Amino acid sequence: MTEPSRIESIHIKGFRSLADVKLDNIPNPMVLLGANGAGKSNVLRLFEMLREMFHHRLAHFILRRGGADDHLFGGQRQTRQIDTIVSFHTGLGVNELSFTLMPASADMLTVAKEEFHFTPADGRGGLNYGPYAGGAESDFYSVSHSPKSDWRARVAADFLRDCSHYQFHDTSGDSPIHKRWDVEDNHRLLSHGGNLASVLLRLRVMDLPRYRLICTHVKRVMPEFDDFVLEVDYGKTILKWRPQNTDKTMSPHLTSDGTLRCFCLVTLLNLPDEMLPGVILLDEPELGLHPFAVSLVSHMVRILARKRQVIVATQSPHFVDAFSLDEIVVLHMRNGRTEANRLNQGDFSHWLEEYSTGELWWKNVLGGYP
Repeated sequence: MTEPSRIESIHIKGFRSLADVKLDNIPNPMVLLGANGAGKSNVLRLFEMLREMFHHRLAHFILRRGGADDHLFGGQRQTRQIDTIVSFHTGLGVNELSFTLMPASADMLTVAKEEFHFTPADGRGGLNYGPYAGGAESDFYSVSHSPKSDWRARVAADFLRDCSHYQFHDTSGDSPIHKRWDVEDNHRLLSHGGNLASVLLRLRVMDLPRYRLICTHVKRVMPEFDDFVLEVDYGKTILKWRPQNTDKTMSPHLTSDGTLRCFCLVTLLNLPDEMLPGVILLDEPELGLHPFAVSLVSHMVRILARKRQVIVATQSPHFVDAFSLDEIVVLHMRNGRTEANRLNQGDFSHWLEEYSTGELWWKNVLGGYP
């Protein structure tokens, strides 16, 4: 099997609580473990910001997340810029993108500099782009897709553009998953899960065995589940499902928050290749799920990681049980700074003779507790 494209390392300085954090030899999958406020979500937010930069939505991302001052470690008085170096492998060789963001007027960030380097697997015929003096948005994606650009730069830019962050936390009455959705919006599951019914409808029509597999997994968590009820009305559909031994259909407002999140996670982790993003970022997938469902989801992540890079932030011992210590990064907060600690399976071999990975986390043997 061909090794999936993946992020190999990242060095972050000045972003939120990540004053100076470097992660090398990033495993696939990678589990970020730590107490509340340790900085797990900030690592995922950085990757989300990368994606938004390559969609020319940096300004929107910064404003939606609180403004420039909230993104600089300790605020603008303490930190004047964000520096990031991302190294990633796309099957052709090693790519490295570095960029600097600096505060601008109206509580915004501007791209002060960005630079790209490519080193092929055989070490010959590398490629350098930049440095570019940026502006309100990134130049690299536009330059890499210009008529005179090198196709290797386009591959790299497309990979970074395809990092998708999923957080199915908002299941309130006015959340997207409660609303009717355009049936044609079905090529990717959106980060909030609002188009879940459209995605399931596409699978039922175009990939019935996969649709049935998703239903089977849902039944493992909810034995009373029979099938989804996906009806099209004026080009839109809404998520409904039917319990066994009844004709009653259940709409989102009659469905528990944990069940809605379970629907989203099971579908995402069982999508066909053409509907999956290049890198999948999951933020606390255990929220609201039964421990058995958490274990099921964690094993699905393991299987999916064979073909896609998956980075997960979690606090759940049940989720962690599916992973080796070499795949875990423990985050700590010290003096307002996030520190990352890579674990080595061999250092805990005597513990693992009696305890599982999750039990070691629960007992604070791995660190990371408040």
